[in-house]
Amino acid sequence: MKFKIQREELKQALSRIYNVVERKTTKPILSNALLHCQKGQLLLCGTDLEVGLQIRLQAQVEKTGEIAVPAKSVYDIVRELSSEQVAFELKDDSWLEILAGRSRFKVAILPAKEFPSMPEVPTEGKIHFESQSFLEMITKTLFAVSTDETKYNINGVFLSSEGTKKVRMVATDGHRLSYEEKPMLEDIPLPDAILLPRKGVLEIQKLLAEREGPFPLYFEGRNAIVQTEDITLFIRLIEGEFPKYQQIIPKENNLIATLSKEQLLGAIRRVSLLSPEHHRGIKFVFSSGNLELLCSNPNLGEAREEIECEYKGKHLEIGFNFRYMLDVLGVVEDEKIQIALKDEVSPCLIRSENDQGFLSLVMPMRL
Repeated sequence: MKFKIQREELKQALSRIYNVVERKTTKPILSNALLHCQKGQLLLCGTDLEVGLQIRLQAQVEKTGEIAVPAKSVYDIVRELSSEQVAFELKDDSWLEILAGRSRFKVAILPAKEFPSMPEVPTEGKIHFESQSFLEMITKTLFAVSTDETKYNINGVFLSSEGTKKVRMVATDGHRLSYEEKPMLEDIPLPDAILLPRKGVLEIQKLLAEREGPFPLYFEGRNAIVQTEDITLFIRLIEGEFPKYQQIIPKENNLIATLSKEQLLGAIRRVSLLSPEHHRGIKFVFSSGNLELLCSNPNLGEAREEIECEYKGKHLEIGFNFRYMLDVLGVVEDEKIQIALKDEVSPCLIRSENDQGFLSLVMPMRL
């Protein structure tokens, strides 16, 4: 195998591959990237068996072939080089030589046959989504995904078809829930129980941030596949049952507060400066036309701030994890939000002023 390639393009591709490969593993091959050289191009592959990535790059290929190389080492080398072009050549079937200007490196390799095979991309059955709509759904749900690896069935986002020409994305960690529903131009024939792992959704997010217009999404067995011109992303779906989230969304939250998102965001940030680190709780006190935020810390002191709001219900005091509230407010784009409450022990619902497809639920805290 022998080829030359532009350093900057290779660096960017290796950065993406490095983010996918398994860094702490008992299987050394999973910390490697596969380099597959063919006529006029280099195919880079990386996987942790949950997420796989293939990237095609233009290259000047003198000899074809394929090998597995340590992803971190090669990425670190290419990142530090100053030459515009980098040359690679396989030596004695056991070393990969990297040449750039006056720099020369020899990197140990593994046989390509040890590298896990990637699923085949189907020739039919693709579903088209609008990139920006799908990206917005990710933005408004991903923050609520559980990071507790023992709760595998909520370690990702749930994707489902909701009625005619609608798609909904839902995420929860057991303390909060967020969903975003988008209308589609055509019916979306999604299979049942689509659970996309958090890591895979993050890779989709990166991919869609660089493009506009529709993109294809395939489902093949237990895999979801996203394909663009030069990149193919493979995501192994989570096997498990997502919670029946419809049953936990309260239907009788009749105490409605409407207020400025920016004012609430600023007030929470200021009051939470004195919040105890171990529980991050602040108290919300709703009264006619007013919301007061309170925080007390025996070691530091207390903070309080009032903001105006449209509220005509009963006096209500309720505690929330301020981080959860900031996360929700951070994804809402409208000027005003609506907080729907029932009592001191029931979850609140947060809705956007104009985005009727968005809903977030936050469980209260006892303070």
